[in-house]
Amino acid sequence: MLMKPVPVSALLTALLATVALTGTAQATPTPTPTTPTPKPVGGDLLGSHGLVRPAGIKAPPKSKATSYVIADLETGDVLAAKDPHGRYLPASTLKTLTALTLIPKLDKNLKVKPSRNAVDQEGTAVGLTTKPLYKVDDLFKALLMSSGNDAAMALAETNGSLPKTMRDMNAEAKRLQANDTVAKTPSGLDKPGQSSSAYDLALIARAGLGNPDFRRYISTKVAKFPAPKNYYEISNHNKLLWRYQGMIGVKNGWTSKAQASFVGAATRGGHTIIVTIMRHEGYFWEEVASLLDWGFAARGKVTAVGRLVDPLPAELPAQQVTTSPVVTAPPVTAPLLDSAASKQTDTSRTVGSIVIGGGLLFGLTWLGYGIRRRRSSRR
Repeated sequence: MLMKPVPVSALLTALLATVALTGTAQATPTPTPTTPTPKPVGGDLLGSHGLVRPAGIKAPPKSKATSYVIADLETGDVLAAKDPHGRYLPASTLKTLTALTLIPKLDKNLKVKPSRNAVDQEGTAVGLTTKPLYKVDDLFKALLMSSGNDAAMALAETNGSLPKTMRDMNAEAKRLQANDTVAKTPSGLDKPGQSSSAYDLALIARAGLGNPDFRRYISTKVAKFPAPKNYYEISNHNKLLWRYQGMIGVKNGWTSKAQASFVGAATRGGHTIIVTIMRHEGYFWEEVASLLDWGFAARGKVTAVGRLVDPLPAELPAQQVTTSPVVTAPPVTAPLLDSAASKQTDTSRTVGSIVIGGGLLFGLTWLGYGIRRRRSSRR
């Protein structure tokens, strides 16, 4: 049976219909999947912005701090907290991260000649000169006892450069899983984008207390410090070293924007309690002492509201953890095609329609041509 040639008008009609159908199919929207909200580090309860306390015991003493954490050093139990993951300016409490990062990297007997940049740092200073009078050990004492911003910069430059030290500090924060912490300065001087949290400061303090040199620096009350002609004495700014029984020390800080912050640890009866506060409006020493007392009374008797997580394993450096994992591409399925179509622009749809329609026109034309040839050969 012979077939009639397909009219050109019919081919054009088929082509236009194909273009219309193609454009309609590709324009169908596909719902965008939602990204799950990450769980707070240390436990779900620590995602609260208010007070989180255990049941069956009197609440912790009131504090004017916007944020705080009370934790057991040995077990990592968070006994109580207030807005523990709230991100605030850390002021000089960030020097704990500077010390924790650099103590393992720098030879404490190395002699340092501070730069003019280090000597001229604003804010609290220990009084460095540009002469090679100081050992790294002296600079760490100045950093953690007297909160010297000049010492912080001198140590950062001794580590190679300021940018390198900031990379190292942020990598150390990630290794500790202190994910609320972004370090922009080695001293804690305010800078846009810099932040930490009461939870992160507790993580950093816990790690620091495991380092004998860190522990020695923060617990030293008075020390001799080199000067061009002799020595002078520097004293620790942590007033609780003289006032609170069992106080180990750690670090306080203050700027007009950050307000007061403090990280402290004390040991009684073989157990150590850590208290961190952020954004306190005034005099806080007595409040911290009361929070420490509450922590010693509560430890071992209550259900923890969270925990201080352990650092990431050494075999998984922080740089590897923060990168996206390599994932094998899945086979292309209809939903993936729908998603790709929904992302097309008008131009890409038009081009795609012309290509598909052109292919169909060619096929129909070829079919018509084949039929005509077949009819001719049979005549």
